[in-house]
Amino acid sequence: MSYFKDADDVYGTIGKLFRDLADDDELAPKFRKADTIVRYEFTDPDSAITTRLQEGQPGDVDFGESEMEPEVTMSMEADTAHRFWLGKVNVTVAMARGQIKAKGPVAKILKLVPLTKPVFPRYKAQLEAQGRQDLLNV
Repeated sequence: MSYFKDADDVYGTIGKLFRDLADDDELAPKFRKADTIVRYEFTDPDSAITTRLQEGQPGDVDFGESEMEPEVTMSMEADTAHRFWLGKVNVTVAMARGQIKAKGPVAKILKLVPLTKPVFPRYKAQLEAQGRQDLLNV
């Protein structure tokens, strides 16, 4: 059974994290150095988040359909994304096992992975603030 009941649940947690990061004065400029647009396509439940990571551009984050044209598409179960943001998924291993599939210049994504480590405690704190103990105990 999925950790999330529907797409809105994904957007209210993982999506909120992405929007908060897009507005973060310290982390957003680091992520924008990737100079790409990434679309995360999730299953169980079906949902999608598209984010603009480009220098000199707004940190747009769209839920569901998006006008932004992604250069990179990452596909996985929403549960895998959730465990990743808790710091419990190694991207390289997950890609090798087929748990995460990537289309586009994967090197750009792999450059972002080291930047995500400081985000893990933030996601955990966000879930605590939202009273989502169900998502913390995985």
